[in-house]
Amino acid sequence: MKVFRGLPNAAARAPCALTIGNFDGVHLGHQALLDRVNGAALQLGLDSAVMTFEPHPREYFARLQGDPANAPARIANLRDKLRTLSDAGIDRVIVQHFNAHFAALTPQEFIEQILVTGLHVKWLMVGEDFCFGARRAGNIALLIEAGKHYGFHVETLPTVLHAGQRISSSAIRAALAAGDFVQATHMLGHPYAMSGHVIHGKKLGRTIGFPTLNLAVTHKHAALGGIYVVQVHGLADQPLPGVASIGVRPTVDDSGRVLLETHVFDFAGNCYGKLVQIEFLKKLRNEEKYIDLPSLTAAIGRDADNARSYFRQAGDVAMSATDRI
Repeated sequence: MKVFRGLPNAAARAPCALTIGNFDGVHLGHQALLDRVNGAALQLGLDSAVMTFEPHPREYFARLQGDPANAPARIANLRDKLRTLSDAGIDRVIVQHFNAHFAALTPQEFIEQILVTGLHVKWLMVGEDFCFGARRAGNIALLIEAGKHYGFHVETLPTVLHAGQRISSSAIRAALAAGDFVQATHMLGHPYAMSGHVIHGKKLGRTIGFPTLNLAVTHKHAALGGIYVVQVHGLADQPLPGVASIGVRPTVDDSGRVLLETHVFDFAGNCYGKLVQIEFLKKLRNEEKYIDLPSLTAAIGRDADNARSYFRQAGDVAMSATDRI
């Protein structure tokens, strides 16, 4: 899969079957849409393509209005989004920087500059509620008329339901916020996880008996926050059990930086720089600020005990990393 930051240059532009959206989480509704795009591309001899946005348009407008707290929580980082789109068989992804210039495009400018000239779209699929252009003034009817003029076909995909509920990124965010990983998995089509390269931290965990793998969270509004039972993929042939914290670490850090810290049970390997995936299984509690380091250490100990108890009850998962060696 080819990834373009912004529109491809003239030499890299090829006629395509395109879909447009944020694709946060790439859930089952997205996957149905991507399957249709791939099918149309194959039938018409085109590349299948996705245009997505960084930052999320709602995040951009929240910052513009001086209220970043109104930005939507992010289900997936860009790495995980691109991996899932690649797994879906998409040929090319255009990661469009959503900025003032892009937001100001009129619907006609969007059609001419982005769809026709920039991407050579011949077939387009969007959701039934798709709007585009400045002030969201463009709609499906306008796209269909433009397609007749410029030579591209437009289709819409009906809403995809699960157990009578509309599958949407918003519904998945709500499930994750509630710690309902079963519901989130049903809508995503796979267990919820976050991936990244292990980075160096302050190494405080090792001094209190709980060394951690640290992953940076590039967006401040993660869909999760708190302490979780997890399993870690990428360090061994099988997933390794652990306990993780995602948040701003209020007891030991006042920078506001969001970090995902994972303590893998009885694991002592050097994993800096490795690409790992943290799969979330159960929420234990919310993040808290403690009065001192001993209080924090005691809380982490309780969390680790509760996580180990979870794995004992599950029965089919290793109790520690050494069980896999």
